[in-house]
Amino acid sequence: MAKIIKPYGDAMDDGKVQLSFTLPVPAGSRSMEAARRIALAWGFHEAEVVHMAPMSDEFTFFVVYAATSRGIDWDTVEGDRDDGEKPMSMDEINAFIRARIGRKIVVIGACTGFDAHTVGIDAIMNMKGYNHHYGLERYEMIDAHNLGAQIPNEKLIEYAETHRADAILVSQVVTQKDSHIHNLTEFMELLEAKGERGRFICIAGGPRISNKLAAKIGFDAGFGHGTYAEDVATFIVKKMAQERRT
Repeated sequence: MAKIIKPYGDAMDDGKVQLSFTLPVPAGSRSMEAARRIALAWGFHEAEVVHMAPMSDEFTFFVVYAATSRGIDWDTVEGDRDDGEKPMSMDEINAFIRARIGRKIVVIGACTGFDAHTVGIDAIMNMKGYNHHYGLERYEMIDAHNLGAQIPNEKLIEYAETHRADAILVSQVVTQKDSHIHNLTEFMELLEAKGERGRFICIAGGPRISNKLAAKIGFDAGFGHGTYAEDVATFIVKKMAQERRT
């Protein structure tokens, strides 16, 4: 029997959802009605605009509460990665490297292209980490190099070559017009052109990066929201051990 699931709001299976979006119209009662009608046109019902804020004279942000009668069969859903594989702790990762690899591993990270945001790469690389999860610089058996933001793909590759990196982390935060896809694709094409794709474990990260997207572009893995240093480090060291990189 199919297990149909629906969004939960106030009661089980009520289908209540919260939508947020911006319309290219000035704020006012007319634009509120436009936002409500758009939600209805999408197939929702019981639509109610609960928040409206002007972004400028010609753009307005809305929050709409609505409900849907649609659900999905939970048994048909496949995740982006295996939820059964839990990340190791920092101490476990250090012990794993000593036992299975036998030396410090070198991890290079940067936010490449014109993207100036370092919040993602800092959360993974910096010693203080994020949300009580230490970054790779804190790991005794990892030599972590955080190059920051606006690093050209060519420079990141050159740095990785010079420092004999085991893994390269490429962070992308700005995603307008799929700029993250274009930049990540360029990175992989440069590696391929140099004949060095197999030399490094390549990982992409960012708010709109999924494991499936990263794999499609040619990366070994992709990490998005809710990712910490131990998630990335666990993947790197297990792959190195699997491929017997020492």
